Amino acid sequence: MRTKDLRFGLAIFGASLALLLVRFLVPRPIGMADNGDGWRLLCKLGGKQLDRPAEGFVRFNYGAGVPCTSDYVSSQNWLDWLASKAGHLFGSNAILNLMVLGIGTCVLVAVAITAAVAGLDLKRRGQVIAAVLLLLVMGDSAFFGYFASTLSEGAAFLGMLLICGGLLLMHRDRGRRYAGAVITVLGGLIGINAKSQTLLLIPLFVLAVLLVKPNGAHGKARWSLLLAVLVFVGAGTLAVQSHGDPANAEYREANVYNAIFDSIVDGKHDTNADLAALGLPQSFAKYVGTGWWTPGAAKTDPLYPRYRDKISRRNVVRYYSTHPERVAQILQQGGVNTLTARPDNLGSFGELSGQPRLSKEYRVPVFSGLATLAAPAGLFVLVPLWLLMIWAAARAFRRGRREYGLVVLMLTLFAVGQLGLSALGEGVEGVKHQLLTLFPTVLALAFAILSLLPRAEEAPTPQGEREDDEPLTEEIAAVV
Repeated sequence: MRTKDLRFGLAIFGASLALLLVRFLVPRPIGMADNGDGWRLLCKLGGKQLDRPAEGFVRFNYGAGVPCTSDYVSSQNWLDWLASKAGHLFGSNAILNLMVLGIGTCVLVAVAITAAVAGLDLKRRGQVIAAVLLLLVMGDSAFFGYFASTLSEGAAFLGMLLICGGLLLMHRDRGRRYAGAVITVLGGLIGINAKSQTLLLIPLFVLAVLLVKPNGAHGKARWSLLLAVLVFVGAGTLAVQSHGDPANAEYREANVYNAIFDSIVDGKHDTNADLAALGLPQSFAKYVGTGWWTPGAAKTDPLYPRYRDKISRRNVVRYYSTHPERVAQILQQGGVNTLTARPDNLGSFGELSGQPRLSKEYRVPVFSGLATLAAPAGLFVLVPLWLLMIWAAARAFRRGRREYGLVVLMLTLFAVGQLGLSALGEGVEGVKHQLLTLFPTVLALAFAILSLLPRAEEAPTPQGEREDDEPLTEEIAAVV
């Protein structure tokens, strides 16, 4: 890497970090309130506090709490552990200080942005545009607050950007190629293991890595690097998932219950017919709209043990296979939830901020603001957008810019799969769950836009690929 490239990369990192810290701290710190799931991570640190506020405000400091255990698996726990240790190093008595976590995550996001920009074959102006675009994505009000929270979405967002930055760098020369491999491994471990939903990334990640063509690397030199990345990420993921609750199986029955009583039997369609199709008694109609943890839910009904076998994924899949119209309606609601972007029940400010309970910040609402305007259309906006990005990915492949095509296609396919997974398989908290659809969609859109910018003059066309056939036609004509 040339000296001027190194200086430029450091400038991008410094500017990105400074802007992210201002975004986080000025005029007052922001984060994301705990929806009640935060205890699963706090238990691992010994910080479960029974008096913690839920949903309305962000609590930036968690002290020692009552003993508890949690088998929840999330790479967010790694970030929390590092923040806890860093806080103690700087004199904090808190088990988890979200200010420290937020600052540390801003550093990692700045690294990810720098890696992505360094991996792009753009002119300097294009790279600056890329940095701005990625800052707008990562700093968007729908996503940024999760970097200072007890929830695991922040790890998913960070991991996906690190994967993209690593894959882009792996297409470059030797020095950047190996740096890209390290970043891809880091991003893969964080992104894939962030939540049970992000395990859907595994096949897409494997395919994307196998399709990488490092500049100047052929045969053994190419495949040894790619296989090393897959081995490290695969072994790490297996180790992580084997020490806890793999794929969040603990909540399987709860998720199916929520899918049935909050999504399928929603009280807006033929409730009795839907209950009959699911093999449930008509008396369960009174539980429409209840969640697994709702007081007085169906699981407290004396009849529930008799019908418990119907609260299963197999039964739900059987229902979906015979009710395509309801599937389409549920997916459309998932699209609406995706574009809504901001959960109503989660506040952005601390208890002492002076802001009302459940208040939200709108400092950088660029993508989420546009999404909210389009929310009523749901899939009628998302499907054309996804098709457009698939076209952009195909165009990138045709023009010898496969690195853009890989990241755009990976993110888009993950978004499509995630929408179906959350809409059909989870039911409650649709807006929050569909953030893992909105984020990769927005990030894919950013890279699709960047793929349209002109290459740097010194960037060679990858061997065996041409931008188009026109130069070859002209060259042959000249020879003749």
